Amino acid sequence: MPTPSSRSVPTAAAERLEDERARLRTRLEQMDADMSGLFAASRDSNADDEHDPEGQTIAYERAQLAALIEQARAHLAELDAAAVRLREGTYGICEVCHEPIAPGRLEARPTATTCVAHAAR
Repeated sequence: MPTPSSRSVPTAAAERLEDERARLRTRLEQMDADMSGLFAASRDSNADDEHDPEGQTIAYERAQLAALIEQARAHLAELDAAAVRLREGTYGICEVCHEPIAPGRLEARPTATTCVAHAAR
């Protein structure tokens, strides 16, 4: 088995993207289950969100969970796009200046499409 230093950068990046993708899919499955649970709980009660003191809490929880699910799906799309760039050989190259993105930036944000200088703009 290769050591971390002997693996190629694309291989390490592919593994990192896939690991993050797997974690995100698991999280999405849990959030989808939680959302189903919220809907089932509100369906089984005759709570009126508008007049029930707990109703606003239920509506807020649903809205917050929906926003988290949307963010997770957007991040999954970013991971998929990064995997495509990796296959095409453009992963780690700034889309603006076409220079390499610093390894530290890719470590912190593996879906980065720009270098730090262009991300700030």
